[in-house]
Amino acid sequence: MRGQIVKISSDLCFVSAEEQIYPCKCRGLFRKEHIIPVVGDYVLFSKEKKIIEKIEERKNVFDRPKVSNIDQAFLITSLKLPDFSLILLDKFISLMEIHHVKPIICITKEDLLSEDELKLIYEVLQYYSDIGYMVVSNTEINKIRDLLKGKTSVFTGQTGAGKSTLLNKINPNWNLEVGEVSQALGRGKHTTRVVELFPFLGGKVMDTPGFSALELTGYSVDEIKNSFVEFSKYSCPFKDCSHTKENECVIKQEVSANHILESRYHNYLSFIGVDKNEKN
Repeated sequence: MRGQIVKISSDLCFVSAEEQIYPCKCRGLFRKEHIIPVVGDYVLFSKEKKIIEKIEERKNVFDRPKVSNIDQAFLITSLKLPDFSLILLDKFISLMEIHHVKPIICITKEDLLSEDELKLIYEVLQYYSDIGYMVVSNTEINKIRDLLKGKTSVFTGQTGAGKSTLLNKINPNWNLEVGEVSQALGRGKHTTRVVELFPFLGGKVMDTPGFSALELTGYSVDEIKNSFVEFSKYSCPFKDCSHTKENECVIKQEVSANHILESRYHNYLSFIGVDKNEKN
């Protein structure tokens, strides 16, 4: 039978299949071959023996938290308290692009900004929309619910950005305590957080402490470069150009022409370890 691991506790993998949860163990061969299951894995298992026979190929996998096969990530982005952070937003986007996860920018705390402040931020967010990213507000609950249908989704972003508040609006039955660990899921403040998938609207939503591995130092320049999707719209005359040194580089020219957001380019340089003041 085919199912998906929705929780791992000790040596038990809890597999969801046919609207039931089966506590399973892995074949002994897994340990010998250093195969480690993670939450999100699609598996083939014996319903009778409660043994996982095979882990299917993953479309993506993260180390922190240990999760796999994520379809989309809602990047919870506060506009105030904590302040709007383009470098953090671009880090999340690059991380998701590298892992082939669809990023969805979800802004919160619009009510804390003046009209002039909002106008400036909306102009920046329009750029993200123009290069293909969906931008939603945490007030658009029905739209977010529609986006969750049939997908495996995670919610992540800045600490204090309003992730728990949003999740409670999406599904009040989750009853997440703002700023604290979920009580509804049977875990108090002092118990260990575990990664878990919960069924919702034909898909699954992941309850996770968030993605802690936000540094991009472990990825190649090409991986990071390719995660900036707008760069691919322009044909650079230099083969394998890193878009850092050559004055004739088309990406640098498009930045100067304000066709590529300057903050995005500067963040790209930062992610690959180049000082923006020394790039020439």
